Amino acid sequence: MGFADLMLHEEDSRRLREVLGRLRQDSNSRAVFLVDKNGQQIANAGDVEQFDTTSLASLTAGNVAATDGLAKLIGEREFSVLFHEGQQDHIHISIVAKRAILVVIFDERSSLGLVRLRVKRASAELDQVFEAMIHRSAAPSSAGEVSPFSEITDEDIDALFSE
Repeated sequence: MGFADLMLHEEDSRRLREVLGRLRQDSNSRAVFLVDKNGQQIANAGDVEQFDTTSLASLTAGNVAATDGLAKLIGEREFSVLFHEGQQDHIHISIVAKRAILVVIFDERSSLGLVRLRVKRASAELDQVFEAMIHRSAAPSSAGEVSPFSEITDEDIDALFSE
């Protein structure tokens, strides 16, 4: 079950933002992003306004996909952590709960060691959030709770696009 198969409730979104905010603060990083493997941003924290977040999310997912291909070429299952070092800014990328990508952007105010340490703790917290989401998605719907899409038929969709 990938992230796209999970239902993101407001409580889950709040918890994800809290974990990312704490990670950003504890690691002294500039920004933190959580991205699904399809390149869609899930949540973020920090100075995100200065980034093209859509491009960052899709390029990060592409980077992880390419790196997975490299890993398989040399006989590895995966490379779960990537690090890109720039002159001023650095990017730490890691896979979380086998379904999402955690991106930490940091500069000289932090260090790779600190970021790795804080990412490890945040990853455990994110795993718990994802487990709760999986458990909730697997549980049968509450009595009387009906999906807003349950009444839409193929004919309704065809009629909508034939006009």
